[in-house]
Amino acid sequence: MKRALVVRHTPYEGIAGFRQPVEQAGYVIDRVDVTDPTFAQIDFLSPDLVVLMGGPMGVYEVEENPWIAREVEALAGRLDRNLPVLGVCLGAQMIAAALGARVFPGPVKEVGFAPITINAAGQASPVRHLAGVPVLHWHGDTFDLPPGVELLASSAHYAHQAYRRGPELLALQCHPEMGEDERFEEWLDDVAYLAEAGTDPPAMRAAHETHGAGAVAAGRAVVGEWLAGL
Repeated sequence: MKRALVVRHTPYEGIAGFRQPVEQAGYVIDRVDVTDPTFAQIDFLSPDLVVLMGGPMGVYEVEENPWIAREVEALAGRLDRNLPVLGVCLGAQMIAAALGARVFPGPVKEVGFAPITINAAGQASPVRHLAGVPVLHWHGDTFDLPPGVELLASSAHYAHQAYRRGPELLALQCHPEMGEDERFEEWLDDVAYLAEAGTDPPAMRAAHETHGAGAVAAGRAVVGEWLAGL
């Protein structure tokens, strides 16, 4: 039986809609929280798949979150061996850092449901399933594109929305796993962050109701095809 390790950076950002395609691909899911005392001993090399989810912290906030250095180091070792990794939002930024790229605050808070622009490389990848689909964005950080990866998608404010390296690595800045998970309500507690992004909880709930199911369906198609190609 194949094993997938899901790394959770905060309790309200789990695997969500991606659980279905991962389990359908034959993986048994294990989960670890970065705040778990055992996290420092977690073996990043033995799982068949590692999935890195999102979180409110920045990769550069190492002093406040000492586990970040451990995660980046362990992730770099896995990437050196070309073992399968999927990263979402903070997870995509962690991958970038592990590949030697700079992660830094972006120009704006990009929050809400909106489509991303899929480039030619993206159209030839599983990310093509996101074309024209409003997916959830919830971030204020970005990163330099790591060496050796292929850019797949962009948005108006953030050029680096999705990238891959070979068949084993896929990184998504947006959140196509979110749209049907009840924990979304906890995301809305940060009213100040939403206000900085020019929105509020009622607007986000309405967008979630309108676009959530379609976003998750597209996200599942992306992950299902990616896993089939490993």
